[in-house]
Amino acid sequence: MAAHTAHSAHSARTGTRDLRETAHAAQVRELTAAGVLEDPRWRAAFAAVPRHAFVPYFWADRGAGHERLWAEDPDPGQRARWLRGVYVDAPLATRLRDGRLVSSSSQPSLMAKMLTALDVRDGDDVLEIGAGTGYNAALLCHRLGDEHVTTVDLDEEITESARAHLARLGYHPTVVTGDGARGCPARAPFDRILVTCMLPLVPHTWLGQCRPGARILAPLSTGLIALTVRDADFAEGRFLHTPAYFVPLRGATAVPPPDRTGMVRGLPYELVENERFQFMLVLTAGVLHPREALDLWRSEGRPGRERFGVSVGPEGQWSWLDDPQGPYVWPLGEA
Repeated sequence: MAAHTAHSAHSARTGTRDLRETAHAAQVRELTAAGVLEDPRWRAAFAAVPRHAFVPYFWADRGAGHERLWAEDPDPGQRARWLRGVYVDAPLATRLRDGRLVSSSSQPSLMAKMLTALDVRDGDDVLEIGAGTGYNAALLCHRLGDEHVTTVDLDEEITESARAHLARLGYHPTVVTGDGARGCPARAPFDRILVTCMLPLVPHTWLGQCRPGARILAPLSTGLIALTVRDADFAEGRFLHTPAYFVPLRGATAVPPPDRTGMVRGLPYELVENERFQFMLVLTAGVLHPREALDLWRSEGRPGRERFGVSVGPEGQWSWLDDPQGPYVWPLGEA
């Protein structure tokens, strides 16, 4: 009887492992078919690093509240829901505090796009702002090696959890508990900075922790800005066309986003819902009146994200349309 029970438990564990491996392989195929894993080195990284190892539980919306789905639920139906949810191409809420989202696992296809846009080369040293579950750091470790990856998060619970997830799969990057807005001077200089939380402004401190020619890829407004660092005082670049929505950067030096209450009052509903116009509206909040933003957006041919850029200098930060020296330049993040 005991032998039969042990055999049944072994079979159940094997079946669970097979289901997880099958779901992981299916996700890699889907991302490849979607065209976001064209680089074989990133494709190999996604194939080697299973998402489920970094998301042992997540919170799903349920009516007015949230439902916790987890890998060890005694109900096999709930375990199946957890596994399906982990391998859906969607962001997952991994930490809530007083009902507020403080950490998540990013959408895998967006992660792939960002890692590709980061344009790393062998030997590059990368700083990740926002450790999250550790999944992104594991992908970077697979591509570059542990010694080239540093990941920072403000919350000790998050960094401890990320470190444990990474170690379980044999990855040992430098995981630091600290204010990401301050960077990580002890590990500088960096060739790349990858940010996985939304910024209202680019912390100037990061520029001084970069080598000349470094690349900073960060969520700003509802897009992704790709900055090239000239030196400790100046960086400039354009937005990618890709939409991006992330948990805001937290920390003592983080700047709060502008109050958008009433921002869209009186604007045509179909434009309020237009994602490209929303991007410009948020980017110029506190500088352009929403009606001014709408008139300019229409007169300039309804520009998408990729026509906008950002300059970061010693005197401040500016967003611009088409040309940093052109007629449409606005102070960034000023209320």
